[in-house]
Amino acid sequence: MGVFTFVCRHGGGSWTAKQHEGDLEASASSTYELVRKLVQTALSADSPGGVQSSFSLVSPTSAVCQVIVGGAVGGGFSAGGAASGGGGGGAGDSAAAPKEDEKKKEESEEEEGDFGFDLFG
Repeated sequence: MGVFTFVCRHGGGSWTAKQHEGDLEASASSTYELVRKLVQTALSADSPGGVQSSFSLVSPTSAVCQVIVGGAVGGGFSAGGAASGGGGGGAGDSAAAPKEDEKKKEESEEEEGDFGFDLFG
């Protein structure tokens, strides 16, 4: 997996980018074209694989572009939770029945969202 960070500057009608701590560079007339060229440049310097890129303006004439090649690209995050409030007393058995239904529903929701991996473990 390779991480390429580029410092980008705009001047004279074009954008130029030089790799931070490296020799790679590119230039283009628009930021869109520049990012495309930087992705191609990074791919030629590293093994092919999935690619992620980000482009962040720091000022109207400077930016930072980062290209990540290889590794896990994409993915998703799923989070769910349930909250239940405490009820008033005095209901006895009739209050216990809805709580059991809620518990069963919570367990089934947890089973649906389990993809077989532990995010924090």
